[in-house]
Amino acid sequence: MRKPGVSETRKRILKFIKEFVEEREYAPTVRDIVKGCGISSTAVVQHHLNILEREGHIRRDPKVFRSIQLVGKKNIVLVPLLGTISAGEPIPVLSPETWRNEALETLELTEELTKGKDVYALQVKGFSMIDALIGDGDIVLIHPANAVDDGDMAVIWLRREQEVTLKRVYRVYSEPGKIRLQPANMFMKPTFHKPNNVEIQGKVVGIMRKL
Repeated sequence: MRKPGVSETRKRILKFIKEFVEEREYAPTVRDIVKGCGISSTAVVQHHLNILEREGHIRRDPKVFRSIQLVGKKNIVLVPLLGTISAGEPIPVLSPETWRNEALETLELTEELTKGKDVYALQVKGFSMIDALIGDGDIVLIHPANAVDDGDMAVIWLRREQEVTLKRVYRVYSEPGKIRLQPANMFMKPTFHKPNNVEIQGKVVGIMRKL
């Protein structure tokens, strides 16, 4: 009788997971695997993932989004997804102790993607940063900060407008007392604000792109 082993399909899945994580620094979803491996359905992928998990090739947490991890590979950290970044109520900069209580879901990411920092995640709505390859549905990783350098991408609360936005921040040295918030979209113009209207809530340190 032939000794059981990893099937060709499961080898292809393992290879895809490894390459996906190495390229993006986060795990694929089942649908990513369906598309990337040319498999007929999510049910078939789930079947193979169940076998791979049972045989000790991967581990998963059903409560965590993108939790597929190759056993013995890169260190994994849990990152809370706190909501979306769009016009509306401000996104509070919470301490790491309270993030978990506010999370809509939890992401399993590698330390390489979080750069060893305490971060939380927000899902982007809109296309104001599309030229920076950040589109609608992508997820940005935010390190809490109340100040950033010129050109940094940041989460900003505009007090007068009562809205939160994702933009690059620049000081206008030719007009002291003004801050330019620059979109990364050739069809959108920058906006200019007085410093007391701009509250920096965090700096973008990583991006998870929607496939």
